[in-house]
Amino acid sequence: MGLLALLVTVAAAVGGFAIARNFVRRRLRFVDGVYSPAAPYIAALVAAVIALPVALLPIVTGGTAAVFGIAAGVGTASGVKALRRGDG
Repeated sequence: MGLLALLVTVAAAVGGFAIARNFVRRRLRFVDGVYSPAAPYIAALVAAVIALPVALLPIVTGGTAAVFGIAAGVGTASGVKALRRGDG
């Protein structure tokens, strides 16, 4: 059961990063607010709060929701960095 929970956490981290990065690069390209230094922190907080109700499932924990939020914040920062470099 522990290994399955670890795999779910890793999948949430990878998925949160990829979804956030692609969303910033494709949809938020022309939104000035995404260039704010606070944008990754806000994205991380919102993603963690949205993922928190899923923690009621047996395999998913509050740590998984937190890892998902952190990954979404890092993905947002990575997407903003890619936009600044012109990789968007």
